[in-house]
Amino acid sequence: MSKYFTIEELTRSAVAEARQIDNRPTSPIRLKLEQLIDRCLDPIRECWGGPITVNSGFRCPVLNRAVGGASSSQHMKGEAADITAGSPEENRQLFEMIVSGDFSFDQLIDESHYAWIHISYADGKNRKQILHL
Repeated sequence: MSKYFTIEELTRSAVAEARQIDNRPTSPIRLKLEQLIDRCLDPIRECWGGPITVNSGFRCPVLNRAVGGASSSQHMKGEAADITAGSPEENRQLFEMIVSGDFSFDQLIDESHYAWIHISYADGKNRKQILHL
């Protein structure tokens, strides 16, 4: 069981609610979300010592298209979350903590000058790729 994050938090979407899109994950995707939480997000939150908000987690294909997500987005696999610590400066500090720490992740992306951070976890396939977009 997760200490800081929930599956519901990673599947909640204002766009899905507004457009009545069913964004419930399948069982295999739910397992990947649990791995993302247990092996990536919770350890980061524990080290950070303060709140981290999930802006976007799992997105079913219909929702992913609705928000303009990439056709190969890890969000659709339950492997990614867009997170924020509150401000671009706090996000930069969080990003640097993740880069310098011993955290498991596939991709870590500074999005739009730290407007948010994209982080993914791909069990057994983590590349530790660090990008600035």
